[in-house]
Amino acid sequence: MGESGQLRLMCVHAHPDDESSKGAATMARYADEGVDVLVVTLTDGSRGSVLNPALDRPEVVADITAIRAAEMERAREILGVRQVFLGFVDSGLPEGDPLPPLPEGCFALGDLEEQTEALVRVVREQRPHVMTTYDEHGGYPHPDHVRCHEVSVAAFEAAGDPDRFPDAGDPWQPLKLYYNLTFHKSRLQKLHDAMLAAKVDSPYTDWLTGWEDKPGDAERLTTSVPCSQWFPVRDAALLAHATQVDPTGRWFACPLELQQETWPYEDFELARSVVDSSLPEDDLFAGVRDRVCSQART
Repeated sequence: MGESGQLRLMCVHAHPDDESSKGAATMARYADEGVDVLVVTLTDGSRGSVLNPALDRPEVVADITAIRAAEMERAREILGVRQVFLGFVDSGLPEGDPLPPLPEGCFALGDLEEQTEALVRVVREQRPHVMTTYDEHGGYPHPDHVRCHEVSVAAFEAAGDPDRFPDAGDPWQPLKLYYNLTFHKSRLQKLHDAMLAAKVDSPYTDWLTGWEDKPGDAERLTTSVPCSQWFPVRDAALLAHATQVDPTGRWFACPLELQQETWPYEDFELARSVVDSSLPEDDLFAGVRDRVCSQART
């Protein structure tokens, strides 16, 4: 845990590699600025598919859990953050019509109270001022991402309550909870338009064509953190998850310089707050910095 007066950020993710595709440049920026940044990875990644054709070999598939842990360690070092696994069993992404049942004993079918207590224990040990996680849809409908949302929100609300999980450490109330808002229409549309203007093939055409607007979507973006300087760090961390990312795929189709010029932010939705801050924000610690500094002086 960081020193007194140091800002602390906890980013809760479902699988190893999620931290590098959702909010990674923001984490790298804050870490460089002296914030104590901790990634909590809820599952072991054991049912992840090998998505990089160059590594789709039997020996890799057979050792995927250990390989993904090693990839996570490399990504963590690149981002300059700390990281812990909670060790729940990856549920995998069910595919087919109809969808097959989830495997017995997996994270998405586990006991929510038990899982919440495990995360509350980490929150109370590490005492983050700000937490990030996924929205109620999981960012996309992977069962582990949806459960990650449920566990994170429950832990945020329970960690400061002395009557909840009394054996999980002294109560600690985080001050703000954000949802990652990586893929939203405004950002994708601007990147798409910029690529077409630059005569570059856009990977977002089909995505935008099939986009279904939902009520309230436009209002979800509350916080855009300037972090374009750290986009190369983000990409390097994502490439460290070599089994999970095709370096020739959609993640890297948009030129880096064009991203930095067109949308130099990572975006979030403020979901819970016990401090005052004015929206829109450009800092996850808006309303938190002065409070933490004043407490450190007393």
